[in-house]
Amino acid sequence: MLYNMHEQIELRQPASASWRRWLRWLGGYLAALVAVGGGVLLWGWLVEWQQYPPFILPSPARVWQKLGEMAFAGDLWRHIGATLAAIAGGLALGLGAAFSLGYLLGKHPRLERLTAPYIVASQSIPIVAIAPLVVIWLGSGLASKVAVTALITFFPALVATVVGIRSVDPDLVDLMRSLRATRGQILWKLELPAALPIVLGGLKLSVTLAVVGAVVGEFMGASAGLGYLINLGRGILDTPLMFVAIGLLVGIAQTLYLTVVLLESRLLRWQR
Repeated sequence: MLYNMHEQIELRQPASASWRRWLRWLGGYLAALVAVGGGVLLWGWLVEWQQYPPFILPSPARVWQKLGEMAFAGDLWRHIGATLAAIAGGLALGLGAAFSLGYLLGKHPRLERLTAPYIVASQSIPIVAIAPLVVIWLGSGLASKVAVTALITFFPALVATVVGIRSVDPDLVDLMRSLRATRGQILWKLELPAALPIVLGGLKLSVTLAVVGAVVGEFMGASAGLGYLINLGRGILDTPLMFVAIGLLVGIAQTLYLTVVLLESRLLRWQR
């Protein structure tokens, strides 16, 4: 009987801990929503108090009206789709190259010392300076936007992968080799789980920078995309249009970041 009571207490503790984590998560997001709502109210009050014209600082109501007009007309979805395509293509290319090369450099320090000057030199040039060359070489289509996005997401993921692979305990690698584990088993059973916390940290930064890369590519030359809308709004002094595009970019960046956070909570559940 005492054993059964002890077993019931052990079963209740994980459930209560999970409930507390969920409450903390919900409380954090409710606080964030309250903060955003307070910021919007302050914004609207400032516009009413100072009587700013719309081309200087539009009111939240005018920005919301502009968003509704564009969504109803159907143009907004085309521009969102163009930016999302550049982000998705750039992330696939940049992260694929970063993870592959990062694993190779993490396993071979001599190769890292040989290639590090070239990698650092490529990242020391601002992406705004490289983007015009990329557009000249690849044209103003989707390929140039994907290339610019891949360039800006490559380095954080590469560094995180190298550091993550180097953080694996060598004694554990020797133990698995003594048990005659294959190279694939060492990778999937030891190296990848051990490096995953650091790799996911770099991934959070990369997905956020992917939005910046897509917009920079669209600034250099595009006929669609949220970056194109910002350029268009600047040219015709349509500030509400610029606010709509900027707000959507923030929403995309937040969604990508939260996706990585949820992925992290799933993949790193074993740490808890």
